[in-house]
Amino acid sequence: MLIEHVAIYVENLEAARDFFVDYLGANSNEGYHNPTTNFRSYFLSFDDGARLEIMTRPGLIELEKHPMRTGYAHLAFSLGSKEAVDKLTERMVADGFELVSGPRTTGDGYYESCLVGFEGNIIELTV
Repeated sequence: MLIEHVAIYVENLEAARDFFVDYLGANSNEGYHNPTTNFRSYFLSFDDGARLEIMTRPGLIELEKHPMRTGYAHLAFSLGSKEAVDKLTERMVADGFELVSGPRTTGDGYYESCLVGFEGNIIELTV
């Protein structure tokens, strides 16, 4: 079995797309718009074939994104090396994203950093 894609609602669809394209190398489709519901989305594809759908529509409810909530916790991206994790972490911090942890080697052996990315969502960068 293969997870075909993961989807996430966002407030600012264009800014979320730009985040994934600029920082994580995503390729975006041209987008979809349903004029009846004003639903809009982009499918973002990554080098390994993983896909993320980002979506928006009128009437979304913004809930607190507490880091210890149930459900979605973070999106993790493997960058291939410790150096790549360090470099992108430094770039994102310089661009104003909040560093939550790392870069560090975790107790279970992962080298990672976690940042608060677009719209308060946690992004994990790992080897």
